[in-house]
Amino acid sequence: MSKLTLSGPTSLPMDATLPLNPALASFSIETAFFEEYIGNQTIPNKLSLNLFENLKERTGVPAEVRIGGITADSTFWDPNQEAALYNFIDSTGALRNTTLGPQFWNSVKLLPEGTKIVMTLDLETLNYTGALDMAEAAWMGLGSRQISRFEIGNEPDQYYLNLDAQNYTATWEPWTVNISKALGINYPEFQVGATAIDPLWPYNTPRADAQFDCVSALAAGANDAHTVTTCSEHTYQYSVCDPTRAAVATLTNLVNHTRLAQYLDLWQPRIHSVRAQLGPDAFVIGEFNSVSCSGRANVSNTFGQAMWLLDTTLYAASINVSRMYVHQGGPLALQSSTQLNHGGLSLYNLWYPVDNQNGPIQVFPSYSAYLFVTETIGHSRSLRLSNIFPGRQANGSSVTTAGGDPSAGQISVYGFWDENSASILDYPTKLALLNLEIYNHTDSYPRPNITIDISAYLPKKTQEVMVKRLTSPGADVLSANVTTWAGQTFASGVAEGHIVEEKVYNGQVVLEASSAALVYW
Repeated sequence: MSKLTLSGPTSLPMDATLPLNPALASFSIETAFFEEYIGNQTIPNKLSLNLFENLKERTGVPAEVRIGGITADSTFWDPNQEAALYNFIDSTGALRNTTLGPQFWNSVKLLPEGTKIVMTLDLETLNYTGALDMAEAAWMGLGSRQISRFEIGNEPDQYYLNLDAQNYTATWEPWTVNISKALGINYPEFQVGATAIDPLWPYNTPRADAQFDCVSALAAGANDAHTVTTCSEHTYQYSVCDPTRAAVATLTNLVNHTRLAQYLDLWQPRIHSVRAQLGPDAFVIGEFNSVSCSGRANVSNTFGQAMWLLDTTLYAASINVSRMYVHQGGPLALQSSTQLNHGGLSLYNLWYPVDNQNGPIQVFPSYSAYLFVTETIGHSRSLRLSNIFPGRQANGSSVTTAGGDPSAGQISVYGFWDENSASILDYPTKLALLNLEIYNHTDSYPRPNITIDISAYLPKKTQEVMVKRLTSPGADVLSANVTTWAGQTFASGVAEGHIVEEKVYNGQVVLEASSAALVYW
């Protein structure tokens, strides 16, 4: 496929989102690794803080940060601890628990001004007093303006307790009531769910309805006391937690629009239900990444993951996920005896803030995908999104190859309509063009490309458009030094090089394999 002609219609599609949340591209940071990422008052981690500031500059609103993950359920509060964070590691090298002290909140305050925090409390030990102590400490240490939401428990559908929606809700709901009373909160302050098991399909079957998730928890009464503001579920499309799943966690499988859209489409019924019950901004993917159990070498640390992250974030937004929290952490004790990774920081992280056994301090290509997302949203609070190619089937699902996508999952195009633009939704104001075809820098043949004819979407067919590109020498590239967004690299944490903006006059945008372009006018 060497040419794609977009055909419209140019007006705002029926399936377009409501205005995008400026914090769409957000982060989840494993509690036990938080200080490694952000540093402390004495030694702030300048690399991390610069990378966060870059995103805030583009939207005016910082990425939200969820402090959570599997270690949140073994994290405790000690008001007398001098260290901000202490990890207890036993003689086998296993991380057993984490303790936070008062200085921890000063680490959190190093994040860009205005950063909202989702704080995860321990549920797995069923220790209400411990959860309350942590909530009170966070409320006092950060205040109501910085705490966006509390989350009680991480992936409770994976606990040894064998929870279901009913017995989870029987514990979770009264805890939210009592914590709210203790803190003097008279409004919804909690995020329900944080479940991890993929939805069953078809969704409207007794087995699927019996799954423990946000929808079943709400049906069981989780919001009876009106303490719920959002629902979170976790998505990991691939895994190396065991050899069977590791066999299919390949770069070729990961970087494919049809595959990732079909995966995220599993959540569409839940998203519809949650938004109907809690409001249009209520469904978030509170933890996600490419390959669970800490990623896969030469898959999760590549520019290919940057292409996957960009398409995943925009596609999730197109089906009305409000915010996406990409997870940062490391291989953890007792996670899986059969997983590939042990120790160090995760291969799927967007950067390594400290030297570790998996590599030195560095930024990975994936970070650039979040630069693309935040620059696309910009300072607009009225930007609406639709996946215009391959688009939608009548049932709302992404068009698969069998349903009429001639690119075999290699091309994805998103349109952005601004409610405040002069065209008043007759035409988009921006397009995001993604070419997911795999091209590796080690390939010996010329790099393929596709010409995308966008002229049908332009108010004037010959008008000038501007193009900023996300590119690298290939999908297999591991280095941010050669990964560029609009001509600049961000390997040092700050922009290096000159901004490159191209002008295109004929509505024909040439897009190389394994690259993306933001087109605007």
